[in-house]
Amino acid sequence: MTPEDLHGLPSSAELIEATQEWLTRELAPKLDGRDAFMVRVVNNVLGQVEREMATGAEQAAAVSHELETLGYADEAALASAIRGRSVRIDDPEVIAVVRAVVDARLAVANPRYVERR
Repeated sequence: MTPEDLHGLPSSAELIEATQEWLTRELAPKLDGRDAFMVRVVNNVLGQVEREMATGAEQAAAVSHELETLGYADEAALASAIRGRSVRIDDPEVIAVVRAVVDARLAVANPRYVERR
């Protein structure tokens, strides 16, 4: 069962999209100063939620797979190994996993940073 099966339409993604559209097209043009800035902040937060809903499960599975491939159950275990110097931080496999984690977070929080690389 999907969330749409349980909750019906419109989906959460559609509600977020409609809210963003209303904020951008209807409300923002009527505001200035701090209120206009706050609308942009809310719109950015909604975009982040939308991206996490769209990609979060897939990203989490991919990162978990990368960590398991290196022999770590989770990020905390890898971080502990790095701090304890039982793994080399310049190991290309470690760098790849750390980069995958950072890229996944940035792809949701601020995709422009990932696109710049």
